[in-house]
Amino acid sequence: MVSGDLDAILAIESCSFPTPWSRGMFEEELGRDYSDAIVAQPVEGGGVAGYAVCWCIAGEAHLLNIAVDPRFRGRGVACGLLEECIRRGARCGADRIHLEVRAGNEDAIRLYRGHDFVFMGIRKGYYTDTGEDAILLSREIRERDAK
Repeated sequence: MVSGDLDAILAIESCSFPTPWSRGMFEEELGRDYSDAIVAQPVEGGGVAGYAVCWCIAGEAHLLNIAVDPRFRGRGVACGLLEECIRRGARCGADRIHLEVRAGNEDAIRLYRGHDFVFMGIRKGYYTDTGEDAILLSREIRERDAK
């Protein structure tokens, strides 16, 4: 992810989440040495098909944000971004990756479960914009994930 991607990322963000991240939040991620902010580009050419932000701190990875342009959903973009975040976590020495997901986001939960994430708990009312609970998911990062 580079600053030139931010307009496309913000467009995806605004149609993907009730309370989207701001430009400033993404800009902060670009400057953090522990943050991996990545984009997937469409096969057809330039632009941004999706993006993810993952941190690697103290031997753990944390997926903070992932979204795909509606025009590219259902094509494996989210799967590829998630796998790259896991790979980067493995390469930085993390032994687990964690995330929170809205309890009602069935598509995302299905994606994470398909990648061996397991239920760890619930954060009641975590999302202050809607009062929705967050489901905590976690997955071990294995040596083979680094490849």
